[in-house]
Amino acid sequence: MTIAILGPTFQDLARNVNQNISSLSHIFVGRALGYLGGSVIGGILFDCMNHFLLLGVSLLATATGLYLIPFCKRAVLLIVMMSVFGISYGTMDTGGNVLILALWGDKGAPYMQALHFSFALGAFLTPILAKLALGTTATVSAENHTEPNLRPPGLNQSLEANPDLLFAVPDDLNLLWAYASIGTYILVVSFFLFVLFFKKNSMQENSTASAQASRRAKHHKALLCLLFMFFFFYVGAEITYGSYIFSFATTHVGLEESQAAGVNSIFWGTFAACRGLAIFFATCLQPGTMIVLSNIGSLVSSLFLVLFDKNPLCLWIASSVYGASMAATFPSGVSWLEQYTSISGKSAAFFVIGGALGEMAIPAVIGILQGLYPDLPVVLYTSLGSAIFTAVLFPVMYKLATSPLDRQQKRTRRSKDKKALPSDSGL
Repeated sequence: MTIAILGPTFQDLARNVNQNISSLSHIFVGRALGYLGGSVIGGILFDCMNHFLLLGVSLLATATGLYLIPFCKRAVLLIVMMSVFGISYGTMDTGGNVLILALWGDKGAPYMQALHFSFALGAFLTPILAKLALGTTATVSAENHTEPNLRPPGLNQSLEANPDLLFAVPDDLNLLWAYASIGTYILVVSFFLFVLFFKKNSMQENSTASAQASRRAKHHKALLCLLFMFFFFYVGAEITYGSYIFSFATTHVGLEESQAAGVNSIFWGTFAACRGLAIFFATCLQPGTMIVLSNIGSLVSSLFLVLFDKNPLCLWIASSVYGASMAATFPSGVSWLEQYTSISGKSAAFFVIGGALGEMAIPAVIGILQGLYPDLPVVLYTSLGSAIFTAVLFPVMYKLATSPLDRQQKRTRRSKDKKALPSDSGL
């Protein structure tokens, strides 16, 4: 919800600080840099602090930022606020994955799928909430620009008397209510996390941590680096397709804007729906099996997109299959790695940063290449290339994860058998 609220309210925030949209685009860079910094900070702190306490503090900081953002009257202040806001969100994102693993370990695949389904659900509901809360924004703003006298006289006098005012009540109160409603919801959730912090048994937490620390694969660092690359291309391809498919459908395929919007919606719709279904699939399928199925679906759908790049029917069907195939990959990857090696806060932060860098770098590079080669379906080539890379990379990861564990499991099983036998047994 905190990430998705910026999209539908971006124009209103720009108007609130007297800037146009293009001049305020640095707000996304500031938030992304804050997110990366928060992921690193969270990865370090989650290894030495109580998880519930740190998550509660992160949510409390996020709620505070949501309350303050609509009051910002200067673009620089808004960008700085978004950067600090990104730090708290990055800490929260890393901590959510670490907490699931700390509570359930390698049995937490359904819970990990549920966590990432909540991301999709929040991103789906927030624009609807913003549109309901900001239903009269355009009208009010237009009236404010065409008839300045409609502003309260006291507010006009305060703005004229203080041209360098940093904080002030926004002209459009609907913007304030949109951010305040989400901030209040997050504030309530932080309260429950603080309650869990005071009720959590420290002895149980220490025993769980020691049990998890003892499980470490021989190629632990190599697996983390490969998973970093895996998530870099996976998340980059996901965001690139979702960001550029609308313009691709209108310019390359020749669809009308309403139809192109439908293609974009069906991609994210199947993505969110299958993330919900993955909660139930994770109870009967291994994470590795779900990754293989996702890779096959991504590879086949992106191949058909490249082969029939100008076919509207293929674009509709393949986009829905591609969205469904991408849905369960990230949470399944985290759950799969936890089966073979312990994931600490720093480890979780490492592959979360990989996904964040892919989200930043690949869409930017594809935007440049699409401008240089407007006649080529660069977006589809990116999807196919990423699907091939992840499909080849996962067997390598699987080989590294399982080869040393075979010997470890044999030694563990042998020691357990010795303990189970009576001391005077001839065996």
